[in-house]
Amino acid sequence: MKHYIASLLLGAATLGTSGTLTSCNDYLDKYPDKRMELRTPDHLAQLLTSAYPQVHPAYLLEMYSDNTDRHLSPSWAEVDRFQREAYQWDDITDVGENESPQMIWNSHYLAVNTANEVLSFIGKQKDQSAFRAQSGEAKLCRAYAMLCLANVFCEAYDPATAASHLGLPYPTEPEDRPGITYQRGTLAELYAHIDKDITEGLAEVGSTYTTPKFHFTPEAAHAFAARFYLYKQDWQKAVDHATKALGNQPGNQLRNWALWNKQGLNGEAMPNEYVRSSAKTNLLLQVVISAWGLYSGPYGTGGRYCHGRSISDKETFNSTGPWGESESAFNYTVGSNSGQPQITLKKLPINFKFIDREAGIGSYYSEYSVFNADETLLVRAEAYAHLKQYAQATADINTEMTAFARKPKTFTTTQLADFYKKVKYYRPDSATVRKAFHISEPLDTTTQEPLLQCILHLRRILTVHEGLRMQDVKRYGITIYRRDFDANDKFVTVTDSMPAGDPRRAIQLPQDVISAGLTPNPRKTLTAK
Repeated sequence: MKHYIASLLLGAATLGTSGTLTSCNDYLDKYPDKRMELRTPDHLAQLLTSAYPQVHPAYLLEMYSDNTDRHLSPSWAEVDRFQREAYQWDDITDVGENESPQMIWNSHYLAVNTANEVLSFIGKQKDQSAFRAQSGEAKLCRAYAMLCLANVFCEAYDPATAASHLGLPYPTEPEDRPGITYQRGTLAELYAHIDKDITEGLAEVGSTYTTPKFHFTPEAAHAFAARFYLYKQDWQKAVDHATKALGNQPGNQLRNWALWNKQGLNGEAMPNEYVRSSAKTNLLLQVVISAWGLYSGPYGTGGRYCHGRSISDKETFNSTGPWGESESAFNYTVGSNSGQPQITLKKLPINFKFIDREAGIGSYYSEYSVFNADETLLVRAEAYAHLKQYAQATADINTEMTAFARKPKTFTTTQLADFYKKVKYYRPDSATVRKAFHISEPLDTTTQEPLLQCILHLRRILTVHEGLRMQDVKRYGITIYRRDFDANDKFVTVTDSMPAGDPRRAIQLPQDVISAGLTPNPRKTLTAK
């Protein structure tokens, strides 16, 4: 029996989107009408390469988070209206940017629809066992795309409020006809769908790939599950899955930070090393359309809204922790340019692919280490801290320190907790690494809260530019501010704040999605606590 899959732009269109994406998958061009014949597991495996989103939300989420300030020198300009609107927490109207909410929505629901096409085909086969690995990968891809969308367009999950917060449509059937209607449901329902797909996907996923680091292997799937259950506040499951991803000797799986740092700041050697597929730490790599590596770096563009000197000195790269001054203690070298305010780590490759070389038309693209052993280890440390298993949390921190530090250091739980207890809470005019939490979970202030401060501090440094910080802000109810700095990096004023409970933490749906009938995220002005 022959089965054909038509162009999957239908998936986004029926959800109320109108943008288009350029496919990176050449196999779709085998048929003049952009269809692919499906008959074998190999055919499905090829199609599943389109079930990984071609857009990453890092640029949007970094602009939205406390990793960005505004710098007022007239020589430092914004990239475009999208960048300004994202920084100002506006409902974004710029739909032309490849990393806008519009394109994030399109790309991720296209990925979901691809996964659904694969699962629909498998469901019609007499011998479904032959497609077990493809079924597992499709479910994991669907769950991953939906969690990414939830992190952008929904509130953070809290068991006490998830049943009252808005979720997102979770299609489980191919969109092969117009007129399908959707409801957002609740965040609790959305997370239940993701949970089900992860559980079923893990039971089926295989490990035989030509390029395994670009697919969900069991290790990558467990790392994904660990992060999901951390966000779901199912601490023990987060620990269990992180342990399965890391193995018995997690230190052997961590990034060779010294080797990465030795690549130097010139050219693309450093970012290429960061996403090297043979590096043990990299569990899942994702190639995406993105100019974020260009805008986040000191390359002469995007300096108005960026990760500048104040954040770097007080909160991230040059901040002080129990380990001392961070850049001196850790294996990284910050990139900067005297003519631009950006302070950066070279993690994200910058590449340009021509669609029409003669016309000069094309797109920037990049590569992300979306799951890696280092971040997974800190996921486990954080879950241990919530379980009040402080010795285990400290052991994981020390394991990361052994890999990350220029000279290996180890700490006791008391040393870590005592350091952060002595740090004053953050104020926008007097920044520190300790930010007040506003969460429903009661925390022990002697050990638990300061230990979590340590983990979030280290996690922020390790994942900067990668889009994870905003979800940490949402999860812990951290108030963030829009701050102005002058040309000499002197604090000027606060122009806005986003406390816990501010509905702007859920980025607004694309306007045409709202026009198509989906409930928009609520909007109202709140006063910071």
